Amino acid sequence: MIDHDKAVTRLAAAWLLWYPDDALYARLPDIRVAVDDLPDGPREPLQAFLGWLKETDPLAAAREYVQTFDMKRRACPYLTYWTHGDTRNRGLAILHFKQAYLAAGFDAGDAELADHLAVVLEFAAIGDRLTGDALLAEHVGPIGLLKSALENIGSPYALVVQAVETTLPEVTPEIAERMAAIATAGPPQELVGLEPYTIGMQGVRR
Repeated sequence: MIDHDKAVTRLAAAWLLWYPDDALYARLPDIRVAVDDLPDGPREPLQAFLGWLKETDPLAAAREYVQTFDMKRRACPYLTYWTHGDTRNRGLAILHFKQAYLAAGFDAGDAELADHLAVVLEFAAIGDRLTGDALLAEHVGPIGLLKSALENIGSPYALVVQAVETTLPEVTPEIAERMAAIATAGPPQELVGLEPYTIGMQGVRR
């Protein structure tokens, strides 16, 4: 996938993973136009999700979002939750994201924690692409677990994460070097690195 299509997919997915408020509905026409030009891999699941959103009453869509992400731990959109749970170490892992954003001059705002998948995707789309690739590469495991959890509960949001998976990077030497740099600047080494690649279902809090 070319960089432009990857960035458009990630930005569209980032928007669609936010709470469905008036701001999101105002953006939907632009999102649909952008999605229509994507390759089949990301385009088909995103179009399917947009179709669901169009056919669903806004109040019902908002209720679906809350019931999915705010009330089900197994559908948690915070990437460090999958690897650290509610532990002290998670705070250090979130700091890892904040430091990466700060180094790139990216303003993540304060609406969500820095490890929220939507925030990471937006950074990877319009912030520092290479660092964004590195952050996503470190969390391929949690992203896959999130998609599986959403599929298991029949959530339409699984379609959005399915599209995200089509953009996940191969760990090239260049990305591996950036991952090492992020680990050096972030939390202690035992809290970062390649652990998310090998995480199993035992990492999911029930």
